[in-house]
Amino acid sequence: MTSVTNLLDLLVLEKITQTEYVGTSKPVGSPNVFGGQVLAQAINAASRTITNQRVLHSMHSYFLEAGKLELPITYHVSIVRDGGSFSVRRVTAQQNETTIFILSASFHKKETGYSHQIPLEKKVKKPEELLSWTDIYNQFGDFLPKHVKSFLEIERPVEFKPTETVNPLDRKDLPPYSNVWFKLKGDVSALDLATKQQILTYISDYNILVSALNPHASVAHWGNTQTASLDHSMWYFRDFDLDDWLLFSMESPNASNARGFARGNIYTREGILVASVAQEGLMRPKDQ
Repeated sequence: MTSVTNLLDLLVLEKITQTEYVGTSKPVGSPNVFGGQVLAQAINAASRTITNQRVLHSMHSYFLEAGKLELPITYHVSIVRDGGSFSVRRVTAQQNETTIFILSASFHKKETGYSHQIPLEKKVKKPEELLSWTDIYNQFGDFLPKHVKSFLEIERPVEFKPTETVNPLDRKDLPPYSNVWFKLKGDVSALDLATKQQILTYISDYNILVSALNPHASVAHWGNTQTASLDHSMWYFRDFDLDDWLLFSMESPNASNARGFARGNIYTREGILVASVAQEGLMRPKDQ
């Protein structure tokens, strides 16, 4: 995938019935289906059963089995409730009758009320000052560990720019933080809010466990640690544009029992808080 057009081809599911949809998968560097893809496809399925113009405001999910790239994924939507203000949907994703993922999503009618947000207090470099994953691969690819090089060489519809470029050969523990700018490739001018939320959900599964792995970087890395998303929650606060860089600011309060917990906020360049994310992921040393 090289642009937002390719990404939408992946995320917009084939409709089978009013509550059943089917999607396919694309690899992003893992032998299994990317969690962000399943998250976004499930939101696509749930959103298409909403007929009262309500807006997605939160979702909570669990990854139950690793998805197989070669098999289609069927998404079954249960219409749990359509109340006076909120609509709730439950989505079950299956491959060959095996449930691999479950999600609950809530949609809210448009209302006015109080508003505040925590500011983006960290002083981070602007995206124009930073190297993207593509730049890092082009400039340093011959010197990178094999697992890093093979990951970076995959073409993606999103460009990522970490605010700190870490030397993978310099093994030292790092603070439990990570900040990454991201921007879509291609024309995003005609996207509606529901589609933008699905794309943001897809991107939210990238990078977040980096903050949980950082404090153990002297001994742990992606090559010797088995990682996988276990659960994922997201809250959507405000409309936003995808034609400029957005910042995903992440931190990890805890890692224990072969699991890492991370949370993050997504901001516009101007510091407007768009969404918040929380995830617990598997972080199992491979020698176990």
